Order: sequence, then C-alpha cells, then structure tokens
Amino acid sequence: MIAPFPWFGGKRKVTGEVWVRFGDVPNYVEPFFGSGAMLLGRPGWTNDKPMPWIETVNDKDGYVSNFWRALKSDPAALLHWVDWPVNENDLHARHLWLVARKSELTARLEGDPDYYDAKIAGWWLWGICVWIGGGWCSGNGPWKSVNGVMTKTGDSGMGVNRKRVHLGNSGMGVNRQLVHLGDAGMGDDGDGSNGLEAWITALAARLARVRVCSGDWRRVLGPTPTEKLGVTGIFLDPPYSAEADRDEEIYTVDDLSVANDVREWAMNNGNNPMLRIALCGYQGEHDELTDAGWTAWAWKANGGYGAQSANGRGRANSAREVVWFSPHCIDVSAPAPQNALPLEYLP
Repeated sequence: MIAPFPWFGGKRKVTGEVWVRFGDVPNYVEPFFGSGAMLLGRPGWTNDKPMPWIETVNDKDGYVSNFWRALKSDPAALLHWVDWPVNENDLHARHLWLVARKSELTARLEGDPDYYDAKIAGWWLWGICVWIGGGWCSGNGPWKSVNGVMTKTGDSGMGVNRKRVHLGNSGMGVNRQLVHLGDAGMGDDGDGSNGLEAWITALAARLARVRVCSGDWRRVLGPTPTEKLGVTGIFLDPPYSAEADRDEEIYTVDDLSVANDVREWAMNNGNNPMLRIALCGYQGEHDELTDAGWTAWAWKANGGYGAQSANGRGRANSAREVVWFSPHCIDVSAPAPQNALPLEYLP
C-alpha cells in the first residue's frame, strides 16, 4: 500500500531492502511512524488473509498518531472530514484551528490509548495534501486568529505561516493527491465515485490489528513490546541530527539531537539476537555502528521539495542517505542454507 500523505524524508523507496533483511518477523516496532511507508510496504499482507503479526507503531507528533488512530477506528468519520475541495481560505482557517488544538490533542492521546478525533484527523490530512513544503501544523508563524479574524502579530505564541495552496496535479487536492486509483490517476472508480472511500477502507483494514502509540520513542522499545514477543524488526527513522546538515527550512523537527540518542540505543542493543534493527541517517552520521559490525547500505532519495530550496541542500543530501542494519539482520549476501526453515519458524 502507498503511504496516505506526503512526508518529507519518507522511506518508501527502501521498503524492499528493509523487509528482505528483516524477513517475516513475528513482531515489528516502528517508533517514528510518520506516513507509515515501511509498514504499508510490508510484503505478505492481504485483506483476505490478515497475517498473525504483532505490530506496534508510535509517533511523538499528535497529529500523526491521531490520524492513524482515527483511520483505524472510524474510517467513515475520517472520510467525511477529509473529502473536501481545494480552497485557500479553508486552508488558512483550518490551519489556525488545528494549531490551536495541538497541546490538548497531544495530552489526550498520551493519556488515553483509545482516544482520537476524526475531525482533526480529516482536516489535518486534507491540509497536508494541499500544503506546499514543510511546516504544516508546526505552530511556527506570525498569523493568528484574533476574535475570529486571521491577523498578523509580532508575539511569539503559536501561529501559522501563509502559503498558497498546492496547484500541481491539476489542483485537485486530496482526491487527486491521495487516491490515484482510476483513469489517468483521477481517482474515478467508473461508477461516479472518486475512489477515496475504498482507499480509506483498505487502509483501515491494514491498520486494524496495529497498535498505535503516541509519545516518546523509548516507550515502545523496552523488552515487553520487543523481544518478549519474539524476533522483532525495529525500524528507526528519527529526525536526522544537526550534524547531518539537513535542510531545516524544509524538514521541521522539534529536536535535532534525538538521532544521537537513538544511535546510542541502537549501539547498546545491536548484538541482541532477538532484534533486527534498521537505523536511517546520512553518510557519516552513524559510522560508530559500522565499526561495531553493522552493515551500511547507501541509497538515493528523490529530494522532494528540498531539491528546490535556494541553497540546493535537499538535492545534495538526497545522495547521502544510508540505512544501517544490525548484525542479526538477514545477510543478503550469504546463500540460503539447504532445507532452511521458513522465517516464521525461527526462534
């Protein structure tokens, strides 16, 4: 399945390599879930025969976690709020409305594992698909709602930036950007519908058994959600560190030092035979892992909007992508042993 919204730094291009090295692990954990490209790219899952996997995902961003919870629990309500034409006034008004609810949303998600808000999820998804570049719902910007009027202020409170709506792809917004199911990618199922309902329903079916957490990445990496459930694939895609020289104008993150903490955790747990770990970063960012026996696999990203930035850093950085695989990941260079047991039978 394709990730449901544009996500800067998404790893859809490397899903095949990661799952070959993970194998058909019975347990999977992803602490920085984002657009979910890695989980959605996992082979072997079908609507007709859901697999008996245990899968746990997490994201610190409340908007992201809320979207996945709403999609999983109430796809019909999500569909109601996301299906809307492109309108620049609506984009700004909804952006302000969403940012004003960020703190309360995050607190509710962290306090109740079953909580979600379908309206917030739908408007957030609609907006991120018609927004240009990064910074959607970051809360950084001079524009605020003052007595119901969008006003430019000079204070440092939570605000938004003004941007023109995305006018590419015929300007069709969420229906055009998300679905791509029918004639010329216009999302027409042939019966007059736009295909969005079928697509949302299929995604909800995929997420039905997935456990969605919201909070710090460490909360889902203890022994209980990982090795105690069997051989565990762990996909780590933290915000790249400040030392990686990532384009902050495009990739907005709260803390550029988290990658260093993630690398330390990976170093301390890489030799655990129950864990198959993949850590994403830039060339030179996690070389300590290579020295410790990890395999560094280089790949090239598309660059996205970062390739269009004034300094061209996004284009240059697209060729610096690396995934480090822990020593107990499957060695793809070694021939498979004869009479080997299927992966699901491995301890």
